[in-house]
Amino acid sequence: MLTRTDVETRLDAFDVRRIPLAEGARAAAVMLVVAPRDGRRGVWLTRRPARMNRHAAQFALPGGRLDPGETHHEAGLRELHEEMGIVLGSETILGDLDDFATRSGYVMTPTVAWMDDEIDPDPNPDEVEHAYLIDLDELADAQPQFEMIPESDRPVMSLPLIGRRIHAPTAAVLFQFARVALRDEPVRVADYEQPVFAWQ
Repeated sequence: MLTRTDVETRLDAFDVRRIPLAEGARAAAVMLVVAPRDGRRGVWLTRRPARMNRHAAQFALPGGRLDPGETHHEAGLRELHEEMGIVLGSETILGDLDDFATRSGYVMTPTVAWMDDEIDPDPNPDEVEHAYLIDLDELADAQPQFEMIPESDRPVMSLPLIGRRIHAPTAAVLFQFARVALRDEPVRVADYEQPVFAWQ
């Protein structure tokens, strides 16, 4: 059974890589929340509403852009509350993963947090169409898939999860979490490409 200490120890040993903000890029935070459900654990994943102006109907981790003066931890916890109705404090944060620069102009910093209590989220329907708890065993066993596209010389990366195909950047962050935190096998994912529909 995976413990909080297991995850925290592996994240502490991981050499996180940061990406400086280029001109025009915006900082964003996403949360990987390890939560209990029926004696097992998983991480929360959301699907955005189809009516959204940007990234409509795409799978995403809870998160969003930083407000002025916020740290990425503060922004991640705030966005988790706003999107999922989940309130966590800074003491639940276990560590970070590598930054990921998205084609839509963000530099995402993923943060891992740990929930002790089993709760049902209360998603904000303006930002979340559906919330999924991906079982850690399913995530640890998921094998990445790659395809080439004419628009890039880098492979588009995806993961088969919850009966769907989750694409980078979300898939890349989930894959790094699975390898670093669940399997203690550090990998880098910053060079994986995103599908063209996620570029806007």
